Amino acid sequence: MSPPKKTYVLKLYVAGNTPNSARALKTLKGILEHDFQGVYALKVIDVLKNPQLAEEDKILATPTLSKVLPPPVRKIIGDLSDREKVLIGLDLLYEEINDE
Repeated sequence: MSPPKKTYVLKLYVAGNTPNSARALKTLKGILEHDFQGVYALKVIDVLKNPQLAEEDKILATPTLSKVLPPPVRKIIGDLSDREKVLIGLDLLYEEINDE
């Protein structure tokens, strides 16, 4: 029996439907579907509609991706176009390499 896989809880903060926000969401979904199929929960938060959520999590720029679980919390800002940078920034690539 294999050990249970970790579940990743992620929040993507965007500001409306801007090109950078759309690109970040598309890129992130591609990464998650390819590398973390079935072991993630993603919540997309539009800071224009929910500014209090951005304020509570101290989000100063969009798009921002926040890894909530497993700890520690990690954040990466930008359109997430560099897959390796996203995985390293969120401590996911390191764990992926160690699991192999």
